[in-house]
Amino acid sequence: MKKNNENTNAFLLHISAFAGFVFPFGHIVAPLIAWQTLKDRSAFLDEQGKQAVNFNLSYTLYIFIISIAFIPFAFGSFFRNWDNFNHHINFNLDMSNLFGFIGFGSLTGIIYIIGIALVIIASLKAREGENYKYPFTIKFIK
Repeated sequence: MKKNNENTNAFLLHISAFAGFVFPFGHIVAPLIAWQTLKDRSAFLDEQGKQAVNFNLSYTLYIFIISIAFIPFAFGSFFRNWDNFNHHINFNLDMSNLFGFIGFGSLTGIIYIIGIALVIIASLKAREGENYKYPFTIKFIK
């Protein structure tokens, strides 16, 4: 395979993660399909496809863990504001409730932006022919 075509395909492997903006779990499905169709063409495409799929699976796992960690705080603030006598919710946005929501929202937003930046960096490096390895990636596919 020509080196230029190989680099373009590696670029598309990484950038296909943005399919997640179009349909649910597209950030996993699109790179997985692209990797499965291109992995036999070269070792470089096989390695970059594994990197893209592993990163997107790890990224999804990290966001899931943060979401699960947020649930007790959300329920805690909900029940803390429950008025037992009148059976209604008192939506009091005091600093303890507001800080928790802003903190988790900020953390999720930062991880989201980092994920977008890493996909763009990996795509540009792959287009140049460099073997890019995402940081903090769990190797689901070896």
